[in-house]
Amino acid sequence: MTRRIPLKEPRPDARGFVDILLGRRLGNRVPLVEYIVDEAVMRPVVESVLRRPWAPDLGDRESRSAWSDNFIEFWRRLGYDCVRFERGLPFDEPKLLAGDASLGGAGGTRAWADEHRGAVASWQDFERYPWPDVAAYDFSPFEYIASRLPEGMGWLTCHAGGPFEHLSWIMSYEGLCVALIEDRELVRAVADRVGGLLADFYRNLLDLPRIAAVFAGDDMGFKSATLVSPADLRAFTLPWHRTYAAMARERGLPYFLHSCGNVAAVMEDLIEDVGIDGKHSFEDAILGVEDFQAAYGGRLAALGGVDVNILAAGSPADVRDRTRRLIETCGPRGRFAVGSGNSIPSYVPVENYLAMVEEANRR
Repeated sequence: MTRRIPLKEPRPDARGFVDILLGRRLGNRVPLVEYIVDEAVMRPVVESVLRRPWAPDLGDRESRSAWSDNFIEFWRRLGYDCVRFERGLPFDEPKLLAGDASLGGAGGTRAWADEHRGAVASWQDFERYPWPDVAAYDFSPFEYIASRLPEGMGWLTCHAGGPFEHLSWIMSYEGLCVALIEDRELVRAVADRVGGLLADFYRNLLDLPRIAAVFAGDDMGFKSATLVSPADLRAFTLPWHRTYAAMARERGLPYFLHSCGNVAAVMEDLIEDVGIDGKHSFEDAILGVEDFQAAYGGRLAALGGVDVNILAAGSPADVRDRTRRLIETCGPRGRFAVGSGNSIPSYVPVENYLAMVEEANRR
């Protein structure tokens, strides 16, 4: 199952990774990319495949350093050119918690956004809300990752959660939808406070060394449409992505966007107005990555594409077959990196994840 991984002599090439995705380099190499790998999957790979002792991040400097060293080695030895690392400001956002019933997440907890109850539903709530202080934020986890990357390796980074996500989590999705009708100025105030805080966060983050690209996440769609109207996304959310993309470009960095769901109604905005350099998150039930690349591939990169339903419910052979077909179909077109269509959650069997990674490492 793992005869090709872990790689004995990895040769990460972050510059080549970026050149391929920006269309500056053509060839037969299809790089690997991933958005998030849940620790329920990462831990057994670290222990059983890399044969390193697991070190949970307990919040102190020593355990965080040990966790980060494992984190970097995980991405390196599995053949990635870049690690992807994110953290975010401590926004107060109501969550629903439940035990993780998946095979990989036994004993863990999963959290969902509370769609009905938000922290801000009025101007009084807005004034009382404990807005985070970027000046007090601890960027040392980012600094440690940047300082420990091996030769040739870069990192993909961003603030955890995008401006629309935090807007809809702070107000709740239901509360946001009501406020879009009853009090749009309150929506504007929350959106601009969140967007401005994220901009301040990026001003600190993007001056760190070895960043290969900003790989932001902001889920704005569901299966058949955007979560709010395209006009509302243009009014409250997309201008902030345009700001972050401009900040990245000022530093010579690409701006990739992960956004789940059907965002076809704003794709032209994302390409022409925001100026994203690549799109991530694909579901075969909405638009497979092959079809997306056929429609937009000359204008931006396509990242990932192995549907999570296959990764979670298929066999290793199914995963290998889908990975190979994407490499053979999308790879020759250029501006493509293979990986999951969304992420590697706890309920993806480890052997399926490794099957995808191993197939991608075939040369």
